[in-house]
Amino acid sequence: MAFYILILGIVQGLTEFLPVSSSGHLVLLSSLFGIEDSLFISILLHLATLLSIVVVLRKEVYSLIRHPFSDMTMKLVVASIPTCVIVLILMPIVNLSFSGAFLPICFFISAILLLLTSLKKNKAEGQFSFKHAFIMGIAQGLAVFPGISRSGSTICAGLLSGADRKEAGKFSFLMSIPIILLSMVMEIYKIVVKGESITVNVSGAVFGFIAAFIVGIIAIKFMLKLTEKANFKWFSFYLFIITLLTIGIQFLK
Repeated sequence: MAFYILILGIVQGLTEFLPVSSSGHLVLLSSLFGIEDSLFISILLHLATLLSIVVVLRKEVYSLIRHPFSDMTMKLVVASIPTCVIVLILMPIVNLSFSGAFLPICFFISAILLLLTSLKKNKAEGQFSFKHAFIMGIAQGLAVFPGISRSGSTICAGLLSGADRKEAGKFSFLMSIPIILLSMVMEIYKIVVKGESITVNVSGAVFGFIAAFIVGIIAIKFMLKLTEKANFKWFSFYLFIITLLTIGIQFLK
């Protein structure tokens, strides 16, 4: 059990920030090996990845705390609104998608989006604007489906809409903070209000948390550098392979 949680931590830390979809990979792992994270472990791993963002972007996060009504804070609000609206509208379909029914299609969509962004020459339209934030917020809402990468879709949406590469990368990770917090609140709600049971493997939880935190930091730093080059083609090819693998698994079932 501890080993499985450690694997979940590594997968969560890597795929939460690399443009390959963390939820999609966790669903795939569950399908292949029967590895499933409990609600408590899910909260713990979300907390680990949240801390990864805070550590890497500590200057930006500190600035947001010091200036809660700053221009950047308002852009985060603008981005979060379409995300929440889209998630609420699509929630019935989203719940169904966690069975893995749409996984090949979603992986394929992510692969195409990354490839198109890599092929298109990005021309920044000056300062990172509210328009860019709103478009990235829409992409984040659609990325609620397992297989559609949150970081990949938001960064691609920003670059395709003309946002500066460096700013789009940073904003993509900053805008994940309220969404990760909201996910944690919803999971805590299920435990407290609905009385869902908590099963904890202490050593596994500790190692999983540390793994998700450390791997998350590495993944964020890597993605910030990669975004400046807008070269996601290798991730695109990887997702094409994962798409075929997922189709094969579903066919064999």
